[in-house]
Amino acid sequence: MSTMTAQLLERPTSGRRAPADHRGDPRWARPAMWGVLALAAVLYTWALGQNGYANDYYSAAIYSGTQSWKAFFFGALDAGSYITVDKPPLALWVMGLSARLFGFGTWSMLLPQAVAGVAAVGLVHSAVRRTLTARPIGDGTGHLAHVAALIAALVMTLTPITVAINRDNNPDTILVLLLVAAAWFCLEAIRTGRTRTLLVTALLVGLAFNTKMLQAYLVLPAFAAVYLMAAPGRPLRRIGRLLAAGAVLVVSSGWWMAIVDLWPSGSRPYIGGSSDNTVWDLVVGYNGLGRIFGASAGSSGGGANFGGEAGATRLFNDTMAGQISWLIPFAALALAVGVALIGRRPRTDPGQAALLLWGGWLAIHFVVFSFSEGGFHPYYATAMAPAIAALTGMGAVLMWHAYRRSAAWRWALPLGIAVTGGWSFVVLRRTTDFVSWLPWVVAGATAVAVLGLLAVAFGAKRLAAVALVAGLFGGLAGPAAYAVTPLTSAVQGTNPTAGPAGSGGMGKMGGMGGGPGGTQQPTAGQRTGRPGGGGQVSTQLIAYLKANQGDATWLVAVDSAQSASSIILSTGKAVIAMGGFTGSDPAMTVAKLKGYVAAGTLKYILITDGRSSSVTEWVKANGTLVDASAYGGTDSSGQALYELG
Repeated sequence: MSTMTAQLLERPTSGRRAPADHRGDPRWARPAMWGVLALAAVLYTWALGQNGYANDYYSAAIYSGTQSWKAFFFGALDAGSYITVDKPPLALWVMGLSARLFGFGTWSMLLPQAVAGVAAVGLVHSAVRRTLTARPIGDGTGHLAHVAALIAALVMTLTPITVAINRDNNPDTILVLLLVAAAWFCLEAIRTGRTRTLLVTALLVGLAFNTKMLQAYLVLPAFAAVYLMAAPGRPLRRIGRLLAAGAVLVVSSGWWMAIVDLWPSGSRPYIGGSSDNTVWDLVVGYNGLGRIFGASAGSSGGGANFGGEAGATRLFNDTMAGQISWLIPFAALALAVGVALIGRRPRTDPGQAALLLWGGWLAIHFVVFSFSEGGFHPYYATAMAPAIAALTGMGAVLMWHAYRRSAAWRWALPLGIAVTGGWSFVVLRRTTDFVSWLPWVVAGATAVAVLGLLAVAFGAKRLAAVALVAGLFGGLAGPAAYAVTPLTSAVQGTNPTAGPAGSGGMGKMGGMGGGPGGTQQPTAGQRTGRPGGGGQVSTQLIAYLKANQGDATWLVAVDSAQSASSIILSTGKAVIAMGGFTGSDPAMTVAKLKGYVAAGTLKYILITDGRSSSVTEWVKANGTLVDASAYGGTDSSGQALYELG
């Protein structure tokens, strides 16, 4: 970048500035921010009750946690604490505490998720504003910082997959909030050099680890590299601070895992998703290498793939494009142009550090999500939304300022708007029956924006506002159209997506099994109020089990969590999921089953036809087959109920 260009970017703009309040902020800034937060609140809470129990798998664990503090701590699927869910429990704790306080139900469970989503939007706004206010882009008052922050918050709010997941009970909403908070503190640590602020960053990433394990660590390379490069102080001092933060990270990440793995295995639940009943195996297997390299690398594999074939174009395929990809091209261009424009500022420049931090966040997630061979769901991509939003907001104002001040960079903003509008047109045209007129309106707005900017460059400055508004509309109309769809219909709880029917994972792929995505949703009548509905087990059979449970701890043992969770939610009773979520966890043994029978804690077991194991053979040899007519069933149901003891 030429010295002249650098000087132009540092030069205060001339002319009349917008009126400011007593803090020096433009008067529109705070009302605009609250307006975006209000929009986020509406998108994340409108008709929230229609989502019922959302993901039954996590709902059952949340409900069980309201019945038993032991189940709450371990994140057990059932109140009897037989087996845990296949994730650490921090997100369940947040929703579980709300359910304990207000009573278990849709709103008490899902409202904390919506609040967390709104908080993440606010933190993205704050992080962008504080970064650019600390070193204004071009005007002496830093008003452009508020513009950048507002754009970033709006992009975050309108990201379709983020709207869908913030109306669901999967752990990704809490994960994103914690990681955005960590980024906020990391940028503050880089700006101020305060060690305690960096330690808070590490603490928050550790908490995120206890939400979704190794996915939380994807931000660490960007955080550490940018801090080492841009933080004040000598290199050895920066390294020492990072080592201290590393120690905090280890403790905040590992405390729950250490407690659970040191706990006597006979008095705690089996660790769902693991092959050896340890959290460590869950971290490196099912939720670690198994997700990246596929089932062969993980103890239980990484689950089903709902995001399409792995490869560089995965995030732009028919399943993923409408969920997250709308502004990825603009964010990538913004990063490249932004680094070129301010890359020669001092090493400790906050704006340069922020661009690299958010850019590193986006690049790492893009590579991992694109090429992971294991289980991948579209809603994972919500973790990319903060970086896309921040880069879009910062990049837009950087390119606008460069457009006004440097002829050499006048092409960047029109190119970004053209590429974004063109890609939006392509994505919208993939589903021609969804708001069929919108692609053409987006194309028209994009053309107005690009032509308007060209006219401004030749002196028609009055067209600038029209061009910028048209460009903003062209970039956000597509994602906004997708983002409002979850408000009018219930999310598919185990694999939530936004947009037209068939554009997301479950709409395209049906009820594939494996990983948190294969559970069948209960009907509308089963999804509201207290637990109600039996899912894959008939209501007649459930009534029979309740009438004959006696003093047993568990109502029944079934093959997998897919059946167990629906029975737990329908009865409020503890149910054993012998094989965990996938049905393949080696959690049940003959010796363990004999112990339950001898203690009188389990009386019935439901065996699915076609499954063969030492447990099923023992049950068939030692249990008493209950005639289906006893509970109004049929012998052709594919399931056989046995009474034990």
